[in-house]
Amino acid sequence: MSELVLQIDGREVTVKEGATILEAAESVGIAIPTLCHHHKLEPYGGCRVCSVEVEANGRTMVVAACTYPAEKNVVVRTRSEKLSRIRQALVEMMLAHAPDSEKLVALAEEYGADRDRFKRNQSFCIHCGLCVRYCTEVKKKNALGFIDRGAKKRICFIPKIAAAECWKCRECFPLCPTSALQAAFVLTEGMTAAVPTEAAESGR
Repeated sequence: MSELVLQIDGREVTVKEGATILEAAESVGIAIPTLCHHHKLEPYGGCRVCSVEVEANGRTMVVAACTYPAEKNVVVRTRSEKLSRIRQALVEMMLAHAPDSEKLVALAEEYGADRDRFKRNQSFCIHCGLCVRYCTEVKKKNALGFIDRGAKKRICFIPKIAAAECWKCRECFPLCPTSALQAAFVLTEGMTAAVPTEAAESGR
């Protein structure tokens, strides 16, 4: 596989074709914040906190570094006033759902986010999808997924699969950027829902 050269924050970076901007930046120690990325999972681009500015052919775009491919001769900026405003707004929206998340609080301090800008709806979930994707892509168990859309979107464990698989696994818990306790709570709900079904089946 051939290599290409791009510029990130004024530094020339050489990476193999197929690498993302995030991977290119990480290869030379340039940190880009992210909440939904995991090296074992396919790029997702859900949180958008990793947004960067890409300049190519006289045009500048804001893209998600975790999904956008590194391209020859492009100029990438990972820090700017515009990016700070974007990250600030994103963190403020996510804090409404998980105000006590250590990762979000740290990002709020870094980007001057107002923790009380938006009305709180403490679901603890920011829809990063890490738990869902890890269960599907790595564990191949498909024990949980998203249901509903928009503001009603939430994570739901599949009762029968969760009851059989999740308590002995729990590998998704520490991946959660907001609260592993939320995952435990939802899992408990899922397993509780499975009990009547299993009891009914055993009584046949």
